[in-house]
This record gives sequence, structure tokens and C-alpha cells, in this order.
Amino acid sequence: MRLRNKPEAPQKIASYPQYIPDQPEEWKGRWSERFENKQPLHIEIGMGKGQFVYQMAKQHPEINYIGIELQTSVIVSALDKQVEDPQPNLQLLHVNGGELTQYFAENEVDRVYLNFSDPWPKTRHEKRRLTYQTFLAVYENILIPNGEIHFKTDNQGLFEYSLVSFSKYGMLLKQVWLDLHQSDYEGNIMTEYEEKFSSRGNRIYRVEAQFNAKK
Repeated sequence: MRLRNKPEAPQKIASYPQYIPDQPEEWKGRWSERFENKQPLHIEIGMGKGQFVYQMAKQHPEINYIGIELQTSVIVSALDKQVEDPQPNLQLLHVNGGELTQYFAENEVDRVYLNFSDPWPKTRHEKRRLTYQTFLAVYENILIPNGEIHFKTDNQGLFEYSLVSFSKYGMLLKQVWLDLHQSDYEGNIMTEYEEKFSSRGNRIYRVEAQFNAKK
């Protein structure tokens, strides 16, 4: 997808360090201090324009959320939501989601959300998929024992690959939805992509996968 350049985005991001910390690595192991409480911490990797993580924070004030996005012209849209109606339990990180151990300590995160990640369909790009084993090892490191990944996509190939990847890693597939919008699942918050794809009649897949307790 071609991203529209927003020349004003870097300056705007720099103007709101209270929402997007300019040195997030300094908060590694101390995010509860940043939020000024010790609530559970959930993170979304590749949040896009932030609709999902923002609405989750708004609906669940008892949980702290961090949305992670690398693209400058995209994260600024999430920032706009936070500036317009700030949620005290939401922070945004303008960093690479593949470098999580630089920003989170071991056992610091309670849940990881992966929503409509790039499918990287070519076999030679398998290692770039966010559900590949090396990424799973990173998530396991920062998650609490028995921490979970909640994953949604409209890409059947990526979904099938991810189920196999989770299983090979020894994770428990707690719940699987092969057609989320036709199920009895309650409380679903859609991302921008989800709204677009489902309006075209695309099936939405979802899985909740849990790591085994670390030994």
C-alpha cells in the first residue's frame, strides 16, 4: 500500500512526548511508572492508524496499552486521536516492532496483539512474518508466563501458517475463529483494515494462542 507522505508528521510527533516518548528504551522495565500504576500491560505491534488500540484503551481503563508503529505518516494519525481525546492508559511507540526487547523487560507485558500483519506471502520472506518462530521467541521473552498472542487477519494463508507456527513452538491454541464476524464472539473492535476488508465480504480469522509457562 502506498503511504501518503505527511511532511508535518515528525514535528508533530516531537511536540507530544507525553504520548510518544522520544527515548522509549529508558522506560524498559519501568512502564508502570510511565503510566503511574501497575495495571496489566497489553501491546499492539503494527497498530497502523491506531483505531484498535485507542478504542481498547477507551473501553478498558483497567488495562494499560501501548501501540507500536514504525511508519511516521501512519502513527501521526493515532497521535491525532490521543491528542483530541487523551486516554491516560495509552502510550504510542514510534519504533520497529521487531526490536521489542530494547523497550520491554522480561515478563513485563501481559498480552500481544497482532492485527492484519503483512502476510509476506513469498516463501523466501517467511522470516519476516510476525508469527515466525524468531518473533515468537521475542514475544515469549517480554510476556508474562502463560502470556497470550491475539492474532487477526483476513489472509487465509497467513492464518494457516500462523496456526502451524504457534503449534510447532509449543503454544496452546485456546480459541480459533474461522469466520469471526459470523460467530458469537462479543466485544470485537475492528481495525481500519478490518472494516475495509470485511466490507468487501472478506472472511476474518482470529486466534488466541498462549505460551507455556517459562521454566
